[in-house]
Amino acid sequence: MESIGDPREGPSTERAFEDQPLPPWTQQVTLRAVVASLALGVVFSGVMMNLVFTSGIIPTLNISAGLLGFFLLRAWTRLLDQLGVSYSPFTRHENAVVQTCVVACASMTYSGGFGSYLLAMDHRTAEKINTGDFVGKNVSEPTFPRMMAYYFLVSFVGLLAIVPMRKVEYFIDVFDYRKQVSLMIRSCLGSLFMSIFQWLYTGGPHCGLTAFPSFGLQAFNRGFYINLNGTYVGVGMISPYLINISMLVGAIISWGFMWPYIETKKGSWYAADIQESSLRGINGYKVFGAIGMILGDGIFQLVVILVKTLQTMRNHQREAAETLRSFSDVDAIPRNVLSFDDRRRTQVFLREHIPSTFAVCGYAVLASLSTVAIPHIYSQVRYYHVATAYLFAPLLAFCNAYGTGVAETNFSAQYNKLVILLFASWIGIKNGGVVGSLVICGIVSSIVSTASDFMSDFKTGYLTLTSPRALFVSQVVGTGLGCIINPAIFTVFHHFYEDMGNKIYQVPLAKIYRAIAVLGVGDLELPKHCLAMSVSFFALALVVCALREVAAHCRWRAQHYIPSVTGMAMSFLLVPAVAIDMCVGSLILYLWARTDKDGAQVFGPVLASGLICGDGLFSIPYALLARYDVTPPICIRFVARDQNEKLDAYLATVLPKSR
Repeated sequence: MESIGDPREGPSTERAFEDQPLPPWTQQVTLRAVVASLALGVVFSGVMMNLVFTSGIIPTLNISAGLLGFFLLRAWTRLLDQLGVSYSPFTRHENAVVQTCVVACASMTYSGGFGSYLLAMDHRTAEKINTGDFVGKNVSEPTFPRMMAYYFLVSFVGLLAIVPMRKVEYFIDVFDYRKQVSLMIRSCLGSLFMSIFQWLYTGGPHCGLTAFPSFGLQAFNRGFYINLNGTYVGVGMISPYLINISMLVGAIISWGFMWPYIETKKGSWYAADIQESSLRGINGYKVFGAIGMILGDGIFQLVVILVKTLQTMRNHQREAAETLRSFSDVDAIPRNVLSFDDRRRTQVFLREHIPSTFAVCGYAVLASLSTVAIPHIYSQVRYYHVATAYLFAPLLAFCNAYGTGVAETNFSAQYNKLVILLFASWIGIKNGGVVGSLVICGIVSSIVSTASDFMSDFKTGYLTLTSPRALFVSQVVGTGLGCIINPAIFTVFHHFYEDMGNKIYQVPLAKIYRAIAVLGVGDLELPKHCLAMSVSFFALALVVCALREVAAHCRWRAQHYIPSVTGMAMSFLLVPAVAIDMCVGSLILYLWARTDKDGAQVFGPVLASGLICGDGLFSIPYALLARYDVTPPICIRFVARDQNEKLDAYLATVLPKSR
């Protein structure tokens, strides 16, 4: 770009588009943009649904959504050009609309609770944790019509609570987009073919290259091995180093020491004949140990963010007072000279704003409709439960939005757990408090999760001169698509989950959310010392969080080495191979950054997104093959030397007879 106009302003982007008329917002949301959003929404919703069913760890897919959206639009225009069909090129406003729609659709897989509170309602999850409430009001099967009606009622209310337009954090560099798209496609295909190749050698129990005993057979039996799963390696490349290392530390402490020790107490601390997945057995120590740490971390962070918010607001008041005192001296007031780009963007941004009265009235209407309709969908809740949730949800949304801007951390998951505890105790076990509290959690989550991007909601429209109204309509369209696409994809995954259980899907978040609901209604008999251990983990979480805050405040060098409490807690429920694969992803990114820091920063997230998408694309075919008992042709299995000698001796006696 050349500098045009005042040389002091530097290079200008908007001067290149100065002569082009700005289309009205009704022409920015086009049919072809919606069709492209539909195709990409199906892909990304499927990928993220696989993540919430397996690990529960959700990275941002904005980068891959932007790249694949750009690639799809370019491929479409080239196809029309080859066919000799006249067309107008896709505009940057349409690109922004596509990205906004896709992110709004795919992000519902997490904020919609498809791997957490929704899945925690069904009987299969209740059986997994063996809480004794498999039937009746405390179990609700997620059927497709019920899910679609529920999400159409609750999803749009969150959009109007703060008139949000979810940001797209990544914009494609015009000089590198070819390399980025090429790397994205190559890594996606490579991960897909690697998943297919690994499947070919899993023709039996404990077979396959993914079950390679990297650290020995004894460690393998405890879950310590390198899986080289494309999803987990890719997530590790996107997640911060501290989270990955924290998960590994938590896995070593829990799976390496604590769980083996508790297993020696079988028959003493808990019944020897109880199911391993029951909360009355060893799984109770795992789940409630994780809950203790997560709640401790969440409560501490909420208190910290409240203090920081009050300090920030007080500082703003002081600055405002100082400005007023110096108002008599005109020269004392600082003036920021805006560049041409900023002046142009600000003009467009303020010209087509969304009236606050529209948001307030729309919120009131949709909230009233949900208050009347949701009790007919879920009989476990009453209209006053739903109305109460809608009354205080905007307050939580504002707190979360402001807190996200101050601390750059989304605390919506912590609000969800507190809501479950409060409403479960309010509704009660006899009235279906387990399911009822999870339903209310969904209402609050749809509003609070949206607020996490409040501080930079208009970034996409501001930088691309896309109308805020166009982006809001894109959010509505993407959310509407998500209300249909996500329940449909969830139905497929849920069918496999019902049939195969722990063979593929671990659903750690669903177990945690149901356990919190059961704990809230007070209908759970824990194994011996389980409550004391959970309280100890809660206290440990407070100590670690306090130590990290003190280290950050005092600028100790050790602050970068204090582990994340939530990261450690998640590893209590996931096999250590997940944390190991994520650390492998971190190691790849670290070595890449050592040799080419700029390249790793630009192309690292692209490679990671391709690995995640490629492995996710094989998830549904893999589940279908397992569902219909399609056995791979080869079995590779690793055994100890003495077992191999016994196997050779047995085969020596069998093979001559068969000949």
